[in-house]
Amino acid sequence: MARGQILEPFEYEPPELKEHDVRVEVTHCGLCYSDVHAIDDYFGITKFPFVPGHEIVGRVTELGPAATGLKVGDRVGTGWQGRSRGKCEWCQRGEEQLCEEVAHNGVWEPYGGFASSISVDSRFAYPIPSAMPSEVAAVLLCAGITVYNPLRRYKEDRPMKVGIVGIGGLGHLAIQFAHALGYEVTAISSSPHKKEEALGFGADHFVLAGDKDTLRKQELTFDLHLYTSHSEVDWTTLSLSVRNNGRIVVVGFSTVPVKFEPLELIVHQQSISGSFIGNRAMMGEMLSFAQEHSIRSRIELMPMARVNEAIERVKENKARYRIVLVN
Repeated sequence: MARGQILEPFEYEPPELKEHDVRVEVTHCGLCYSDVHAIDDYFGITKFPFVPGHEIVGRVTELGPAATGLKVGDRVGTGWQGRSRGKCEWCQRGEEQLCEEVAHNGVWEPYGGFASSISVDSRFAYPIPSAMPSEVAAVLLCAGITVYNPLRRYKEDRPMKVGIVGIGGLGHLAIQFAHALGYEVTAISSSPHKKEEALGFGADHFVLAGDKDTLRKQELTFDLHLYTSHSEVDWTTLSLSVRNNGRIVVVGFSTVPVKFEPLELIVHQQSISGSFIGNRAMMGEMLSFAQEHSIRSRIELMPMARVNEAIERVKENKARYRIVLVN
């Protein structure tokens, strides 16, 4: 395939396993909007021919000479990150997702999960809880860890209010995780028809993103807003609703610039920050937490052969809420 083109069949020899690698026969792979960004080379780092896919579940079929903790036949999952160099400051701290060479750590190097098999560093291949369906686990490996990491990191031992901005593939999972973590959850969406679903996922309240009057009535009340969307939002209004020392955390890869009033950040000591997936320890914790609290993505299953149709559904915002492709 080439930049922005539909996916076509592509055959290649399975890459030789590196020292710590395992080969995984792919059974399920989620479709994330980041795959669309990669196909379009939006960030200028995609190498063609390119095989997308980074929410992967399958069975171990082969082990590299130094791969430990896994055996042939184990069911494992891998998310966006398939390896790390292990040498920089952040890798040494156990924050491998911040590796200085992170652009080269994607599981799609050399080829991703829309394939019959992948090779991945065994340290980034996570055993899946035995009772968790593979299609559920697939989505958690990217979308799940993306929202769980900041919600878990910033949770304090006191009542806290969180706004989940955007109720899509990330947002509907964020509501469930936030509810299970004990937050008072407000779903903030531009789609009024998502109200009942948001409340069903565990939200305590629902507010339309364009309803500035309602948000302004909640001035200085939210401890945290988690921005999971890809679309424009009124950042100033959001900031006005964040309490002293509160924060807005961005996890959605939006193409719309963030705009805010510095005065609000200063006088209320607010912060706007990003959060990128999570480290290996957090991934394991998230999978266990999701299983314990029955956190599940709303999923459409489609055969891998219909991948281009699935991509169009995601581009047209018709997926509810994640598509998982099955080999």
